[in-house]
Amino acid sequence: MNKRDYYEVLGVDKNASEADIKSAFRKLAKKYHPDVCKDADGAEKFKEAQEAYAVLSDSNERAKYDKFGHAAFNGPEGNSGGAGGYDFSGFDFSSIFDDLFGGNDFSSFSFGNMGGFGNSKRTRARRGNDLVYNLKIDFEDAAYGTKKDITIDVIDNCPSCGGDGGFDKETCSTCGGSGVVQEQARTIIGTIMTKSPCRDCNGTGHTFKKTCSECRGKGKVKQRKTFTVDVPKGINTGEQIRMSGKGEAGINGGPNGDLYIEFNVKDHPLYKREESDLYIELPVTVTDLVLGTTKSINTLEGKIELKIPAYSQPGEMLRIKGKGIANVHTGRPGDLYIILKLVLPTKLSKTQKELFNELSETELDDNEAFRRFEKLNK
Repeated sequence: MNKRDYYEVLGVDKNASEADIKSAFRKLAKKYHPDVCKDADGAEKFKEAQEAYAVLSDSNERAKYDKFGHAAFNGPEGNSGGAGGYDFSGFDFSSIFDDLFGGNDFSSFSFGNMGGFGNSKRTRARRGNDLVYNLKIDFEDAAYGTKKDITIDVIDNCPSCGGDGGFDKETCSTCGGSGVVQEQARTIIGTIMTKSPCRDCNGTGHTFKKTCSECRGKGKVKQRKTFTVDVPKGINTGEQIRMSGKGEAGINGGPNGDLYIEFNVKDHPLYKREESDLYIELPVTVTDLVLGTTKSINTLEGKIELKIPAYSQPGEMLRIKGKGIANVHTGRPGDLYIILKLVLPTKLSKTQKELFNELSETELDDNEAFRRFEKLNK
């Protein structure tokens, strides 16, 4: 029977990258693996995809195939491996099948006299899931740093059985302690063999005489835990810190996941924050701006006296260096900006009106803003 072109099998062109080839094989393996595909020709297509991937994923073998085609693997002794001559006996599919099926070992799938594709393993230890906790804090907590206690529900090892799920451990009678079971079936292309984790012991190789009543054999229970969080000085909304090993318990002896604290800092009634800089809108009168004055201003380090120069303009910003909030990474403080916000009176006495009338006669024609407007408004 004529063999199909390997590139055609995977659905890629001859210039496909290594990543493209791997991605194409992933899709076909997920579709046609005997453990998930029940089509009559599924096993044959799975074998065909494995053969194509084994050749094209190896730069040396791919170069031979590009030059000679299938004839590159027809040695003088005939077909030494799969149909067409390629020998799969030394090719290990374990890493890519881990990616495809989440660590379950399906890499032992074999076809008659072609040999296996790797060694079966017991269910591997896996790291526990990470958790994220959204912590709302006051502006002052972020500005000065503090400690906060949080209480969360965490999936952890059962305290009664230590995470085993039972008591009086014994070798699993189904798999004989190997953690895997093997099944085979005869097809038109030979004997198909699959190995998968033992369902009776979940791939651990052992069972228990007595199941733990607290976790019902799962080895894990939900526990309410309290942690103390060190709130860094200068933390901002959306930023996170990691508490290593405070997440969910690992699987089969794997390490715990991590707990991520994501901060949500409340707004402040006086300060507006932009990264490490702070802004304050300071209400001022006309006379404050024209004649100049001194205002008492609250900073994170206490009150200061701010001098407003004479002839200041509405909207002008005065900078106070180093009076902002600390940078959470460097510890250096930003700056404090005072925005002069002109507030006009809504009611005047007769004398005040006379003063404003007198002030209205002030000539400002030489002011740059007036000159520019007059020029554009002609």
